[in-house]
Amino acid sequence: MPLNGSLATLIGSFVNLYKSLDDHQRLYSASLIVAISASLLMLFFFCRIFPLKAQDRAIRAEENLRHFVLAGKLLDPRLTTRQVIGLRFASDQELVSLANRAADENLTADQIKRSIKSWRPDMDRV
Repeated sequence: MPLNGSLATLIGSFVNLYKSLDDHQRLYSASLIVAISASLLMLFFFCRIFPLKAQDRAIRAEENLRHFVLAGKLLDPRLTTRQVIGLRFASDQELVSLANRAADENLTADQIKRSIKSWRPDMDRV
């Protein structure tokens, strides 16, 4: 809901600015309201995106370590972050072969998840 409210506030502030174009006494405050509304919308967006990016990096590092422990080498650098995130659900027995297959066949994260036979839950996702 905060996104809808922020978006509605931004739209309303643009309507207010448009109606204030002929009234120079209200133009400054209307412009300020647009700037504040846009800033709040960006703040909401960044407060959601930055932690997810940090978590994606942590997942990549964790899965790289897990793959190294199991296979003695790091994950294939051709694997995208989305693919690695899909691999995190694979059991230890499936991880190495599925990671190789994902890199060789360029599987999507959804295809990787559908290929997993024994799921390993990830209860720490934000």
